[in-house]
Amino acid sequence: MFLAVDSSLGTSVAVVSSDGQILSECSSDDTRGHAENIGALMQDALSSAGITPAGITHVVMGVGPGPFTGLRVGMAAAEAFAHSRSLPVVPLVSHDSEALGAGDVVIVTDARRGEVAYSVYQGESVFRRVLGPALARPEALDQALGEYASLPRIQAESISAGKLGQVAHAYLTSGVAPESRAPQYLRAPDVTVAP
Repeated sequence: MFLAVDSSLGTSVAVVSSDGQILSECSSDDTRGHAENIGALMQDALSSAGITPAGITHVVMGVGPGPFTGLRVGMAAAEAFAHSRSLPVVPLVSHDSEALGAGDVVIVTDARRGEVAYSVYQGESVFRRVLGPALARPEALDQALGEYASLPRIQAESISAGKLGQVAHAYLTSGVAPESRAPQYLRAPDVTVAP
């Protein structure tokens, strides 16, 4: 049983069964209220699925791309839940959820500041990311994509934690190694510590 958490755009929490079925999914489109929403969404997702925290065997954590604060809230919540129950964490690039079942495709999300984040995928049920995630200005996206510029594009307005849980299930079943736990901010922070 998977508890999946992503806060790369809005905030989404889902429970996915051990055979890859989405049992519940609770989301908020608020791009600034991650910290206020995450606890209630986790509780609601578990309650809607009819299970207790003891029923969870894996925690799926979206690692972005996303902005620093929003992304960090979801990652910290996922890590804290996993740590509290000594569960394995399955980190995944958030774009993976939107590529599930889409074939050869480019996933694009708003990265703010006049940029988009993009990832290129190839394959069907067992797909692979061949480029990205990376940043580009919208007018320079074709150039950044190069040979993949002619692929269909999905402009994702939200990330589904349920689909992210399904990707984790597919990856674990087929032996695909998970991502690094490092967050995919894709740009330097606005504030740095003075030396």
